[in-house]
Amino acid sequence: MTKTPKVYQVGDVSITRVTEMVLGGISPEIYFPGSWNPAFLEENRNSLPAGLIDSDSQLIVSIGTWVVKTPKHTILIDTATGNDKNLPLNPALANLQLPYLERLKEAGVLPEEVDYVLLTHLHVDHVGWNTKLVDGQWVPTFPNATYVFPLAEQQYYSSEASHNKENEANFNVYEESVLPVIEAGLTQTIDPEGGELLDIFKFIPTPGHSIGQMSISLTSDGEEALFGADVMHHPFQVFNPEWNSMYCEFTEQARISRRRVLESIADRPVIYFSSHFPESAAGYVTRSGDGFKWDFV
Repeated sequence: MTKTPKVYQVGDVSITRVTEMVLGGISPEIYFPGSWNPAFLEENRNSLPAGLIDSDSQLIVSIGTWVVKTPKHTILIDTATGNDKNLPLNPALANLQLPYLERLKEAGVLPEEVDYVLLTHLHVDHVGWNTKLVDGQWVPTFPNATYVFPLAEQQYYSSEASHNKENEANFNVYEESVLPVIEAGLTQTIDPEGGELLDIFKFIPTPGHSIGQMSISLTSDGEEALFGADVMHHPFQVFNPEWNSMYCEFTEQARISRRRVLESIADRPVIYFSSHFPESAAGYVTRSGDGFKWDFV
C-alpha cells in the first residue's frame, strides 16, 4: 500500500512531497570529500534525528519534487531525475523507469494541471521530468506550465564552460531536459539578483553548489517557508555547515551560501523544505551553542 503523502500548510498554501527515489548505502567519506569526520557520528549518534543513516552508518538521501497548491495555481518545485535519460557519465541515474507520474497523480496532480514549474537550478536530479520521451522526441511533460529558472544557470549549462570534471554528472541534461521546454516557448528566467513571482514566491541567490542556484522563499498569510535547493544535501550539513557535498561545483561560495541560509532561518518559524533530505525532507533549524541542529516535521 502506498503511504499517503504528508501535506504541509503555509498560510493558504498546501505543500506535498512527491518522492521519486530514496538512495541508501552512500559512503559519507565519498559524499563529503575532504570533510567527513567519523567522530561526529560517534559523538552524536544518540542525539541525531532518526533516519539519517542506514544500519551500516551509510547516508540516506532522497530525490523528489515539492507540489505547491495555492487557491489559484498548481506549482512544482524541481522535477527530479526523469525516465529514459541518456546520461553517459552518470549511469546510476540513466535510463530510469520510475512511477513518478503515478505518484504525482496520487498527490492530486495531473501533468496538464500544472501552471508553473520552478527550478532552483539545472542539475540532473532537479530538471529530469521537465520532459518525457515520446516517439523518440523529448517533449514537455507539463505542457501548460511556465518553466521558471535562473538565467545564469541557462547561460552556463548551455555553454562549453560547464564541460568540466566537476559537472560530469550533468552532461547531456541541458539538451534533454531543458532545451526542449525553451524551444517550446514555455520558459521564464530569473535575473542573477533574484526576483519575485506570483506575489508569494521570491527567488533568492544561493550560488556555490551550482553557478546560479537559487533558493525559493514562500510567504502566505504571514507564514514562511524556504525551498532550500542544494544548499544542503543531507541534515549532517546543518550540524556541519563547512561540509560540502561531492556535487558542489564552487566550493567556497557553497559554504558561504549554506551558512547564510542557516543563519537566516535558525530559531524562526520558517519551515525548510529540502531537496534531498531523507524521511519527510521537511523541518526546522534551531541554534545549538555556536552551531545548528535539525528537527524533522
